[in-house]
Amino acid sequence: MSEKYGDVFTLHFGPKRVVVIAGYNAVKEALVTQADDFADRPKSPLFDLISKNHGIIFSHGEEWKSMRRFTLSTLRDFGMGKKSLEGRIQDEIIALIESFKCYNGKPFNPHLIVNSAVSNVICSIIFGNRFEYDDPTFKKLIRMLDENARIVGEPKALLFNFYPFIGTLLGLHKKVMQNIGNLKDFIQKNVKKRRLEFNANDITGYIDAYLLKQEQESTKTETYFHDENLHYSVLDLFDAGTETTSTTIRWGILLMMKYPEIQKKIQDEIKTHIKPGQLPAVEDRKKMPYTDAVIHELQRFSNIVPLNVSHAPPTDVYFRGYCIPKVSSVNKILITRIFFFSNKYAFKC
Repeated sequence: MSEKYGDVFTLHFGPKRVVVIAGYNAVKEALVTQADDFADRPKSPLFDLISKNHGIIFSHGEEWKSMRRFTLSTLRDFGMGKKSLEGRIQDEIIALIESFKCYNGKPFNPHLIVNSAVSNVICSIIFGNRFEYDDPTFKKLIRMLDENARIVGEPKALLFNFYPFIGTLLGLHKKVMQNIGNLKDFIQKNVKKRRLEFNANDITGYIDAYLLKQEQESTKTETYFHDENLHYSVLDLFDAGTETTSTTIRWGILLMMKYPEIQKKIQDEIKTHIKPGQLPAVEDRKKMPYTDAVIHELQRFSNIVPLNVSHAPPTDVYFRGYCIPKVSSVNKILITRIFFFSNKYAFKC
């Protein structure tokens, strides 16, 4: 469609108007050069109901800026993008390998196990500790996160967003809201526990850092650092961190099954550069160009969030000769190939 209509065009989904910005240069111009002009989120009835416009992903304006700034700063403090996080991931790899070994080479579905491993790395950053894979509370948490990710990607979620009145009558949101309620209960229990054990001189996770920030902001008449933002920020970190990463890993497993010759080359490179019994580290990356290239191709190819999360301009914006009013929903296409799957057909654009 962009070949026919250009890098900026409008689609109508029922009563909803969506402006599509397509292609690398146009997207970079919108989200980097004019980042502030597209920094808001459009109204989305289902996600507004789920998040109540709190947290990191679906909040707006100054609240979003405050939550985003605090979260990025805190995650960096706990090792995101640094070598200190590598040890947590390596520890989880050991547990994951042991879990795989329990199947004694027999076929099994790695879906929930991989989700659990990735989620545990997130847990170590948020709560300061990990969970055992067979922990019943943790297993329930993983299943609810997985179920919600599946439901919000189904056609009935789109129906709810386009026609919320019909969606409400059909009860399309009930299961998601039930899961959100249970997930919030889990988070609240952990927040209560961390609050009782809180020590300003021993900050072990994201929740501790948030509680410290609450303490520092307690004298202010207005603050965004209330408990609701804490609960929804933690939910956002679980959703964004667990689902995207675990899905990418499962795509990797699938593609290695489909292309065993590529898997063999990776295994040979691993055997050449990683000593027996030693875990791979980021510093090994420069010695393993083939594995590095496969990981990048995997991330390009994987169908994770093909249209990304919608943006909206907080005020009327002029972009590439078009006036985009603030009521618009702006979708961005970040990859050149997008696959749409249904039960009967697969279309490649």
